Amino acid sequence: MTLDPDNTRGLALAVIATEAEAVAALAERIDAQFLAACEHILACRGRVVVTGMGKSGHIGGKLAATLASTGTPAFFVHPGEASHGDLGMITRDDTVIALSNSGETDEVLTILPIIRRLGVPLIALTGNPGSRLAQEASVHLDVSVAREACPLGLAPTSSTTATLAMGDALAVAVLDARGFTADDFARSHPGGRLGRRLLIHVGDIMRTGEAMPCIHAQALLRDALLEISRKGLGMVVVCDDAGQIEGVFTDGDLRRTLDRGLDLHRLTIGEVMTRDGVRARPDWLAVEALELMESRRINALPVVDDEARLVGALNMHDLLRAGVA
Repeated sequence: MTLDPDNTRGLALAVIATEAEAVAALAERIDAQFLAACEHILACRGRVVVTGMGKSGHIGGKLAATLASTGTPAFFVHPGEASHGDLGMITRDDTVIALSNSGETDEVLTILPIIRRLGVPLIALTGNPGSRLAQEASVHLDVSVAREACPLGLAPTSSTTATLAMGDALAVAVLDARGFTADDFARSHPGGRLGRRLLIHVGDIMRTGEAMPCIHAQALLRDALLEISRKGLGMVVVCDDAGQIEGVFTDGDLRRTLDRGLDLHRLTIGEVMTRDGVRARPDWLAVEALELMESRRINALPVVDDEARLVGALNMHDLLRAGVA
């Protein structure tokens, strides 16, 4: 068995083109039925229960997860298991979304009488508007495709992609209607990198107290270098007696000082520090401090309060350890 590169490349491009056409065809189906489906989801006092068999079930699981992560409590119920006790998960306050390309999937049709008896809204996504599932649904969304991307016309490809896209459209439309924000998203994703970037503030990870590299302007340069080495931030912050920042001295400032050929034993830090450097605030998101460091090409920042007093310090390694960078 050998691979024909040209044929393989051509087939792959054909699959992408076919599936893209299937998704594009959905645009004209964002109609009154779609809006009604959104209304049912928004009005749901319980949870959205998604069900589907086979490949539709896999898409249904993803849809349930997307809804749950964007402000709509949702979970997936396997229709085969539903007939053997899992229907007890569905309450009268819920809304059901059923996925079936044919609209005639036996396992899904078997549970329709129970759903109807509960009186809950049923949103069906099928590729067959004349199917039993489509006819019995409160709302039907047509996800039919002209053809599958599979060259045999058998494997669910375009049909599952279209269903996935329509499900995403529902989730995002409802997200927007709820006024769901990035902070809301972060609260449901605290363990992920995105959640950390949206939840962690500078004040959560900055170094404070004795860990801050701080020195007076009258101190000798050699004392500042010792402070940089002890604190390991690659900088020292120059403060007055009230703790207000007068300047900073970094590894870069040291290189520039050496280039000037000055007497390092007699210099005070106040003579060679950088005045009015950039600073962060404790209430900033840590990712904002990261963006500032990257834009200024620096590796450390002092953190100040409203009175420009030093309250903390952080560097790129702190952001890396927090999973922000």
